[in-house]
Amino acid sequence: MSTPESAPKSLPLILAREFAANLATPMFLIDANGVLVFYNDAAALLLGRPFAEIGEIPAGDFGAVMEMATPDGETVRRRDSPAGVAFFEGRPAHAAVMATAYDGVRRAYEVTAYPLYAATGDMHGVISVFWEGDATERDG
Repeated sequence: MSTPESAPKSLPLILAREFAANLATPMFLIDANGVLVFYNDAAALLLGRPFAEIGEIPAGDFGAVMEMATPDGETVRRRDSPAGVAFFEGRPAHAAVMATAYDGVRRAYEVTAYPLYAATGDMHGVISVFWEGDATERDG
């Protein structure tokens, strides 16, 4: 898979990656250009592939693979997902979603996403924290 051109990593993004890499809480990071730049090993367990296999990809491509939907089965547009709201609207967001991981398993997730702002007020990306919800499979 080709790697998109992403900007040099900012200090807030570098620190967020270090933070995520050292936690057992599943997390992923999107940079200010909308590129998925990292997810940790805990996230890899729920997403079905390690980050090293996927590498940096546009967040839209990552979201398309996930086929996100509400628990009731309504499609969630990527920009309306918690990460999309944090990225496009610059505010935290939380939602329960169903998503298909890279291993083909459809799972329920709880997701909270926050925009990463520097002390100067510049947005450097988004950090998303997520965990598996109540069900791994639901009938539409």
